[in-house]
Amino acid sequence: MITVLAGGVGAARLLAGLVQVVDPAELTAVVNTGDDVRLHGLHISPDLDTCTYTLARAINPETGWGLTGETWSAMDALGRYQAVRPEGSTAGVTWFGLGDRDLATHLYRTHRLAEGARLSTVTAEVTAAWGLGLHLLPMSDDRVETRLHLRDEAVEVGFQEYFVQRHHDVAVDAVRFVGVERAQPGPGVVEALTAAEVVVIAPSNPIVSIGPVLAVPGLRDLVAGRRETVVAVSPIVAGAALKGPADRLMVELGLEASVVGVARAYAPVAATLVIDEADAHLAGAVEAEGVRCVVAPTVMHGPPEAAALGQVVLTAGRRS
Repeated sequence: MITVLAGGVGAARLLAGLVQVVDPAELTAVVNTGDDVRLHGLHISPDLDTCTYTLARAINPETGWGLTGETWSAMDALGRYQAVRPEGSTAGVTWFGLGDRDLATHLYRTHRLAEGARLSTVTAEVTAAWGLGLHLLPMSDDRVETRLHLRDEAVEVGFQEYFVQRHHDVAVDAVRFVGVERAQPGPGVVEALTAAEVVVIAPSNPIVSIGPVLAVPGLRDLVAGRRETVVAVSPIVAGAALKGPADRLMVELGLEASVVGVARAYAPVAATLVIDEADAHLAGAVEAEGVRCVVAPTVMHGPPEAAALGQVVLTAGRRS
């Protein structure tokens, strides 16, 4: 069995590669839920949905999130009410786009949660409805909220307000995971990490995608305890994040935005780091941080590249 610690787009693409080289039934992803948000009365789980839609080959290829062939009638109709919404109200906000087809997933999830179902149960139902053969596990059924403190405004905001509404272009000086100290690992998470032949840390944001997963009580120690069979894939290529604010967040929080910085961050929990060929000249510096370095193409333009990277990751883990 292979277990992957996963965030959003980068993790979803790697998972889509891994299902081409291993039996999907032997693949489990422990997915970040710190990004979850409640809007319009709906429980939205962006990372779980991005992984689901990508693996179902239904993702919008231009954005990396949402559904292909989507329409936006509901969001467009909400625009009518923006001029009459009282100050301070969040009714009918349109800064977080929800496509008409995507709304169905959130409607189903929210109704099932209101009936008393756990997030892990609902996630299993959603993935079954999309015909997925692998296991997607929320990191916890308990509410954990990633919040970021904005340096120049001296205010704290939720992840989606930072990432979507403010286009992640505001400086951050602190990140915290509200509620994580009381959270329990989701059903099956500990077993998946314990039984896995190889644990993979996907090329997701180390701070706000992988960080919340490892912050769930017991999970960092569990991963660190089997460090020799843990392989991380750097989300930083040639000093920059391929998507999202990982590079800027790392710098703002005192980390080096390079594969060396990624190695330093993951050294306590991962014995191997896969870096892109563009950073091959830094392999020695990566290994100086106490991790084995594997150089390979890590930019996943499509299924062939994703499958090739998946094979590299598995080989690296099995050789450890």
